[in-house]
Amino acid sequence: MKAVSLSLFAAAAFFTSVGAGTAAPDVVVSIKPVHSLVASIMKGVGEPKLIVEGAASPHTFSLKPSDAAAIEKADVIFWVGPGFEAFLEKPLEALASSAAVIELEDAPGLEKLPFREGGAFEAHDHEHEGEEAHEHAEAGHADHDSHHHEDFDTHLWLDPMNAKAMAAEIEKTLVEADPANAALYQANAAALLKRIDDLDAELKTALQPVKDRPFIVFHDAYQYFEHRYGVSVAGSITVSPETMPGAERVKQIHKKVSELGATCVFAEPQFEPKLVRVVTEGTSARSGTLDPEAATLKEGPDLYFELMRGLAGSMKNCLSQGT
Repeated sequence: MKAVSLSLFAAAAFFTSVGAGTAAPDVVVSIKPVHSLVASIMKGVGEPKLIVEGAASPHTFSLKPSDAAAIEKADVIFWVGPGFEAFLEKPLEALASSAAVIELEDAPGLEKLPFREGGAFEAHDHEHEGEEAHEHAEAGHADHDSHHHEDFDTHLWLDPMNAKAMAAEIEKTLVEADPANAALYQANAAALLKRIDDLDAELKTALQPVKDRPFIVFHDAYQYFEHRYGVSVAGSITVSPETMPGAERVKQIHKKVSELGATCVFAEPQFEPKLVRVVTEGTSARSGTLDPEAATLKEGPDLYFELMRGLAGSMKNCLSQGT
């Protein structure tokens, strides 16, 4: 009996040491949704370092000295790519010479949707004239330069199938960087993929009753979510979150809300909510909040699921009112 006890103790000690016996690689991740996927796959091995923390937005982020130090020390760095985190492009070139830098926008199996031009999603609107035409062109050009090096929408994680493609690339990279912990990365990734599939089925069911009701968003961040779940985003208040719309643009969106009978207009936590009040004033549209980059959520393995459920819940709650 004593021998059996010793054997069980030895086995437990062995499996405990699988994740702890070798030093975990230093992993740095740009934004919260991607960090959540990486943290899930690294569970039991180590914790990745997040750059865009708290309520900060990648659209307006400035790198801190501690972030630069983490990049310089990193073994692996995950980011969406220069089309989304423009602030990281030059620091990675200068500081990450010894790291494996993975652009997840290049992950095999991703579905990429074309970048949409204009606050109301028209590819070309020849009715814009004068000052508003100039404002619209300038805002669209700035947004394309700073966040769309390629002609596709970079909010890729808002389709769970893209999150699965990213997770597969994260797993592959970590296994190559740290083969001693390969079995744990693989087991964690398999569990994550199953969890994402369950989430996808849950969101389809939740959104089915409201998917045909039109609504307006603060900026055009939700195309992948729309495409996956068939919800009816009718336009955005601003072309780019860095460029606040002028009076003419706000007037046009107000008119669009009235004409479409849009049931809800959604703000975002990091940006000016009073614009939503202006756009909905005098209409029957309600207001709500969507958080596509998880500004209000605590980072960690569960964040991706909280983010996606939060989007679906906010949409369903606002769009269901008055029915």
